[in-house]
Order: sequence, then C-alpha cells, then structure tokens
Amino acid sequence: MNRTLNRTRVSFLIFFLFVLLQGTPIVTWAAAVDNLKTFIHETQTVRANFSQTLYDKNARAIQNSSGTLEFERPDKFRWIYQAPYEQSIIGDGKQVWFYDHDLNQVTIRQFNVAIGSSPAALLAGNTAIEENFELLNLGLQDDIEWMEAIPKNKDSAFEFIQLGFSLTGNLQFMALRDNFGQTTYLTFSDLIKNPSLPDGFFKFVPPEGTDVISE
Repeated sequence: MNRTLNRTRVSFLIFFLFVLLQGTPIVTWAAAVDNLKTFIHETQTVRANFSQTLYDKNARAIQNSSGTLEFERPDKFRWIYQAPYEQSIIGDGKQVWFYDHDLNQVTIRQFNVAIGSSPAALLAGNTAIEENFELLNLGLQDDIEWMEAIPKNKDSAFEFIQLGFSLTGNLQFMALRDNFGQTTYLTFSDLIKNPSLPDGFFKFVPPEGTDVISE
C-alpha cells in the first residue's frame, strides 16, 4: 500500500475498527448498552493504551499499530499512534488536527465534519448518544458483554461500532467495519477513569516549519 495513502487511512482508524463477533454464536444478554450508558455517565476523562489490527475485506491482517489515548467529555480527545510510526489526532471540540510526525504535515478539519457520528463522538461526546446512534445488545461471549452502535446518519463513513465490556463494566474492546469492507480490531489496556489532565491538553500548535493544510 502506498505509504501516504496508508497514513491517511491510519488518520481515520478511529472510524474503522474490526467486528469480532461475525458469524459467532452468542448467549442472549442485556447489560452491554447499560454498561455504555454507565461508563459515559460516570466518566468525565479517560486515559488508556491501545493496540489494533487493520484487516482487508478478505480478513487478512495488513497493519498492526499501537499508542495511547485520552479524552475529556464533551468532544475533546488525543489519539496518539506511537508504532509503527508517529501520528497524532487531537480534537478540542471545534477543530481536529491530524499530524503526521514523519511527513511534518498537519491537516486541520472542523470538528463536526471530521468526527460526526464516529467512535470518538460515541465515547467523548455528550450523554445524548441515542440521538446519533441506535444501540443494540449483542450478547455475552467469553465473559465479554457486547453491544452495537449503528449511526443514524446514513452518510457515515462506517457501518457500525461494536464495544466489548468486561463483566465488571470496564471497556476492553472496540470494533467496526468501514464502507470499503476493511475492518480493524482495537484492544484497550491500563484504562484509567477520570484522571487529571493538564490545561490546554487538547490544543495543538504545529511545530515550526510544519506544512499546514486546512479543510
């Protein structure tokens, strides 16, 4: 895959995550949607590590990556890729900065245009999640409670989001499929609820000499 195109796709991996439960029998359960609502109600800020794998439409793994994320409700987040190369996606509720460290290039988009009905909006948005998503319980598999969030906006860049919670209500997995048939599977670790985050943490100032593109 062309390196520039590959990095553009990584910029949108908060939109494109893997569906784990495809074709797998599950036991009926009704707690995952409640877990999401409780998570959003009780959690103002979050810090976590993540790892993810991107799959093509034939379910072949084509990229592994990892990094860190923080968010503060409503509408502020930092999604930092550390491997296989450095890239930062930062939103302050008004703008989103997509910064490629190696290319020394940042793309700036308006928040509502860049995020819309995305996983970032689902986790870091306001508490009125059912205005933008249809929420469905999927069931229990291997001690993970699964739910699905289907965007009500038909122009969304993806088909659905799936979230997996432990039996104690901790968010552990996130998954979705994009409209091109590519999917990605994301695992959270060391997730901390309500950490103290510095002032100005969700603002981004491009380094001197950075190529800045506004859209």
